[in-house]
Amino acid sequence: MSGEQQGFNHLDRAGRATAGVARSPLFAVTLTVGVAIVLAWSLLGAMAIRGAEGSPAGRPGDMLLKSLPGLPLPDFLDRFFALCLAPVPLAGPAGLQALALVLMWFLMAVATMLPSAAPLIRTYCEIADTARIKGEPVVHPLVLVTGYLTTWLGASAAFAALTLAVYAFAGSGRILDPAVGLAGAAALLVAGLYQFSGLKQACLEKCRNPFSILFANWSAKPGRIFHLGLEQGVWCLGCCWALMLVMFAVGAMNIFWMALIGLFTLIEKQTTGRMASRVAGAILLVWAAALLLVSA
Repeated sequence: MSGEQQGFNHLDRAGRATAGVARSPLFAVTLTVGVAIVLAWSLLGAMAIRGAEGSPAGRPGDMLLKSLPGLPLPDFLDRFFALCLAPVPLAGPAGLQALALVLMWFLMAVATMLPSAAPLIRTYCEIADTARIKGEPVVHPLVLVTGYLTTWLGASAAFAALTLAVYAFAGSGRILDPAVGLAGAAALLVAGLYQFSGLKQACLEKCRNPFSILFANWSAKPGRIFHLGLEQGVWCLGCCWALMLVMFAVGAMNIFWMALIGLFTLIEKQTTGRMASRVAGAILLVWAAALLLVSA
């Protein structure tokens, strides 16, 4: 270790800092992931404020969002927001609309799901640092993160297609308004029932114990680590895909529900037992029944 540090002595302060980051990438990975999460929340928050401007009164949180000052945005963001907040039936190109919705759902996944992957990323960095000290080759942790996010990118495409299908069936309103009646109740019912399923618990156990999975599948090949990130993304998707359906019932741009789902996902993965899952499932089922009664 001292030899490596002496080898950096000929560099200036910035050079030594850069060499230290390259040698132990935990800080760089943490910074990169943190910036991605903050950027995702910032874009979603700006879109939520824009969406609240034309929403009907009485939706939770809209009064607070309407009181916030609107920020000047680049033209490409204005266009992106307009595509996501378009009225139904759609008047613009369907392909462009679909791409905008894929990006929107992906931003939601980065904002709400990537924080819950922090234990996985930190554990990988710790194992990688131990291997590096032993002189063994390691793959950069961002390869693992890229694989994880690739899974959620695929899921975002599926959610975007479902969004277009649900609101094409609705036939009116805006594409990110809450789904009412049977559509909203069905989303809550599926999400609630899945909280009690054995598949949910199996996926949750995989997410709660990243060390054994990473240690058993350790590799110095980037392709293997990328595939490992994909697999961990699949387990995470298995835990949380049904919770994302709740966004259909509350409105996909409901920033407060987004934050609540992200916080619950983080808590659920950090605690043991099934209590949190079952309580959330019971609440969702009661909510679905109430929505059905109201819309009957």
